[in-house]
Amino acid sequence: MVKGKELIAETERLVIRPYKNDDFNNWYSQYTNRLSSQNKYDEGIVDMSVCTNVWFQSLVEKHKKLASNDVEYIFGIFHKEKGTHLGVIDLSTLMRDNFEWARIGYTIHNQFWNRGFGEEAVRGVLEFSFRKLKFHRVEAHINIDNIPSIKLAEKVGMEFECIRKGFIYENNEWTDHLIYYKNYN
Repeated sequence: MVKGKELIAETERLVIRPYKNDDFNNWYSQYTNRLSSQNKYDEGIVDMSVCTNVWFQSLVEKHKKLASNDVEYIFGIFHKEKGTHLGVIDLSTLMRDNFEWARIGYTIHNQFWNRGFGEEAVRGVLEFSFRKLKFHRVEAHINIDNIPSIKLAEKVGMEFECIRKGFIYENNEWTDHLIYYKNYN
């Protein structure tokens, strides 16, 4: 598949790329500066006690292996001018062959919300997923009451397709999810 240097998407304000070993301090700093949870789907402040530099190096290697095997592409979202780590976005390959089908997930640290970074990052990665990774269809699987995520999917031109009943096991139960999608045109 696509190799190292080519796994970079740039937008007007953002660089979206795989993590590097020297991203640890920036990454750690932004996770530890998160605000308290703002809604049901916002982790808010997270326990970073296991997140040492050695742990992070292992994570970077794991991400490289997943990408090299076309399983999952995990990208840090960085401010182009400041270099600040703003969040994470991922693409999971659901199926190749005659489908070229992926799932997208996205998180912006809550201290950077309401600045358009999520919309810009998702637009950039959707374009990248079609152009560089050669996916034909990208889906977002969204909890039915996650209004901010629904609005973001709609802003970037994803279309509502259906509700998948009992689709994902989370919080000790099978939950329904809305399926939004975008196809390569």
